[in-house]
Amino acid sequence: MAPFLGEKGTVWGRRTTLTLKDLFDANKLDNIQFPATGITLVVGAGAALANVQAPVVYVDLPKNELQYRMRARTANNLGKSQWDDNQETYKRFYFVDWVLLNAHKQSILPAIEVIADGQWKETISWATQAAVSEGLQQLSQNAFRVRPWFEAGAWGGDWMKEKITGLNKEEVNYAWSFEMIVPENGLVFESDSVLLEVAFDWLMLKHAKEVLGADEQRFGTDFPIRFDFLDTFDGGNLSIQCHPSVQYIRENFGETITQDETYYMLDCKPGAKVYLGFQDDIDPAAFRAALEGSVAKNEAIDIEQYVQVFEANRHDFFLIPNGTVHSSGKDNLVLEISATPYIFTFKMYDWVRLDLNGKPRPINIDHAFRNLDFSRKGARVQEELISKQSVIEKGENWQLVHAPTHKEHFYDVHRLEFDGEVTVETAGKCHVLMLVEGESVVVETANGFRQRYNYAETFAIPAAAGSYRIINEGGATAKVVKAFVK
Repeated sequence: MAPFLGEKGTVWGRRTTLTLKDLFDANKLDNIQFPATGITLVVGAGAALANVQAPVVYVDLPKNELQYRMRARTANNLGKSQWDDNQETYKRFYFVDWVLLNAHKQSILPAIEVIADGQWKETISWATQAAVSEGLQQLSQNAFRVRPWFEAGAWGGDWMKEKITGLNKEEVNYAWSFEMIVPENGLVFESDSVLLEVAFDWLMLKHAKEVLGADEQRFGTDFPIRFDFLDTFDGGNLSIQCHPSVQYIRENFGETITQDETYYMLDCKPGAKVYLGFQDDIDPAAFRAALEGSVAKNEAIDIEQYVQVFEANRHDFFLIPNGTVHSSGKDNLVLEISATPYIFTFKMYDWVRLDLNGKPRPINIDHAFRNLDFSRKGARVQEELISKQSVIEKGENWQLVHAPTHKEHFYDVHRLEFDGEVTVETAGKCHVLMLVEGESVVVETANGFRQRYNYAETFAIPAAAGSYRIINEGGATAKVVKAFVK
């Protein structure tokens, strides 16, 4: 596994090309002897590799639950008996374990007869694959919402704690919401008050064409768009950071698309800021020297000497193609609309603070300077990286606003604003949506499926739905953001 894990203490590895079978002794696997009579159970990761024709029970575990168990040292990497620090364990999850286990799941899919949810301590919920497949078929034609999860962080705030029901008020803060970061989200089915959660990739393995339409040819079983929250209300600034180019992320980390982002400002306090692009007189060498001096001496620097800062207001839309220096300031609730990759953040300056574990957060100046675009500076930043929104269609009591993205973004963004209801055609595209202003809406697809979504909830409409209605349940104008592949 070493070639895929990078150096010890580094944040990133490279997506593995190993298969699960590579971790086993092939000779022993092929020569397992089974009794001629009675019932034999083969249990464990890789049990389906045993040379026997038998039904498979697949026990799924949500990735956030796996990470909670990792922190409690009750779950570890595949085949590993020695404990490592959480960063190294997560790195191996992301670049090795999850990659080869997802490929293994796809290879044994026809043999799986039962899917079980392994997250419960006292019991287990399960269903036949036939029943789950029926549910996935329905999801592939209708609106769906994944199960989000929430994480604290060094710069985290209190907006989600106050606005989103059901969250633990005793948590120190909430920095992120994994609203729809599908490599780590699950889908929850319910029957007679019993819940069964399966990983999102079950839907894509079975119905990528229905979900993505023609874009399935480009993205395969990978869902391309993510929505997440960055909460700095009464918190702190994010790190000054950038993301890798397409070539860099492919050559160094094995990803196919890169972390091209946008900041949609869902809510802000007066005076909130966004850091974006360089000052017109930027000197890359002087900037690097200041950053390295800050790390060496553990001293703060005046980052605004080098990076521009802009006032942030509700519904502003900031564009962050790869290579762009950026950060959210405090007192923002950012809806981050992005390509799906989500861990490739090169931090250059982190305000001389410690993480929640009391340790310095990793700084990645070398990676950053291999990717920074120093031409994104001065007046060009306001011209190219702050979206110029405009009404492109309108009717009685509704209008469609275009929030153009950068030419390097493969996705685009619209905002539907309406008093009563609107009908939307998918036009062969998957739509990812959020109610960004208003109380709640009901979404009704062409086949009669109806579902309610509340303020700040993310949901998706598969391409195969064809069309859908959004009905405003509040007394004021509803505003719904819609992202889709160009």
